[in-house]
Amino acid sequence: MALTLDGVPSAELAGRWRVPRCDLHLRIGSTLDAIHALAAQGAPAGTTVIAEEQTAGRGRDGRTWHSPAGGVWLGMLLRPARTVLTAVAIRAGLALADAVDALLGRAETRLKWPNDVLLGDRKLAGILCEGRWQGNTPQWLALGVGVNVRNAIPAAAARRAVALAEWLPAVRRVDLLDRLVPALTQAAAGGAAGLSTVERAAFATRDWLRGRELRAPAPGRAEGVRADGALLVDSGGTTVAVREGHVELA
Repeated sequence: MALTLDGVPSAELAGRWRVPRCDLHLRIGSTLDAIHALAAQGAPAGTTVIAEEQTAGRGRDGRTWHSPAGGVWLGMLLRPARTVLTAVAIRAGLALADAVDALLGRAETRLKWPNDVLLGDRKLAGILCEGRWQGNTPQWLALGVGVNVRNAIPAAAARRAVALAEWLPAVRRVDLLDRLVPALTQAAAGGAAGLSTVERAAFATRDWLRGRELRAPAPGRAEGVRADGALLVDSGGTTVAVREGHVELA
């Protein structure tokens, strides 16, 4: 029996979203691993993998990403000529925030550097980029997007995480994906270089960290992001740029 996504046959998804290929899996270890495998086989940019459930979903720094049925667990293949991973994650976050706000009918989502999308100060989604290089030349990027839509949130995480259905009880995953997948492919078409002035301004309007005092990844006050996606931290007269690390509020 052919798989469907909220009633849409899997065979129709690629054409619906104008991507070269879209694989739908009932259960998979990780959509990122699937994208890496497809990329190694020569799959074209824009190839998309969606899982009903991930058994080995992952976030940053090897953390486990809880991925039960009802959420959006998506991987997309990018083949940029050059790449700035943090900038790609921020660009994808902006696309996702716009898609969620379009469903809500108002601006509610915020972005927390480097890869979290928040709704009502709780985590709605996470974004992860993994690259494969040959020397200094990028071969491909695997972009992973995980969104809590209709999936249950574990009790231990209920104060920190939120599902979109809590705000929109009738929302379907395909409602979000109809907006998100084309937006991701459009963002990817712009290349994977640094953030433009327009993108940095858009991020600033959603920047959850800006003005907050941090203990890590560097002590000081968060002051936005640089064009390469690095977090700017005012450490008391000196601004430092942090490319990676875990955020801890002071």
